[in-house]
Amino acid sequence: MNKILIVDDEEDIVNLIAYNLEKEGYSTLKAFDGETALKILQTQSPDLMILDLMLPKMNGLDICRSVRHNPQIADLPIIMLTAKSDEIDKVTGLEIGADDYMTKPFSVKELIARVRSILRRLKENNKHTGKEFIHEGLKINYDSCLVSVNGKGVTLSPTELKLLFFLSRNPGRVYSRNQIIDHVWGDETFITDRAVDVHIRRLRSQIEKDMENPHYILTVRGFGYKFADKM
Repeated sequence: MNKILIVDDEEDIVNLIAYNLEKEGYSTLKAFDGETALKILQTQSPDLMILDLMLPKMNGLDICRSVRHNPQIADLPIIMLTAKSDEIDKVTGLEIGADDYMTKPFSVKELIARVRSILRRLKENNKHTGKEFIHEGLKINYDSCLVSVNGKGVTLSPTELKLLFFLSRNPGRVYSRNQIIDHVWGDETFITDRAVDVHIRRLRSQIEKDMENPHYILTVRGFGYKFADKM
């Protein structure tokens, strides 16, 4: 049974989300401030976190940063909730490692669909393939989900890992942003072209020596992205 941590300072929202998740067969954990959320993350090992942006004691962005910088929980999927609809808030959340976001007020059914979709894709990505990819210093083990560049381990979020897996399994092939959305996020989410660019930029920041002149994930102007041809 997957365990979902719900972090929001509005108790009614937390209880509503928890009730509906539990109806779908998930177990839930609750936190109403940032400090409590971090304590639960250190002791309870949830499978996914639903995280509000505006929280007392420690805001959602700081919690997300803390998760992504902690190797023990860095791969935790995060859906960020925000009452702010400005694109800058969504982009900031994605840039620091959130896998998805929803703007309040939101549909509980849609939120559960996104939880289900993220956990399903994560399960599929964790299936044993027994394959390894090596390309000019970049090493990807699809079985263990370990990534390193020139022998140094790299910690990626679940979405960054899915992006890297998808593109590296098809080196040299160009994909439009819509094709990447279909393959990486599927049809149960509402990721925009802009969000794809944000995730690509964050992935590059983790594996590329020079983000302005990427070596692995290449931009094909006017179309999309590709992984460098493997010679």
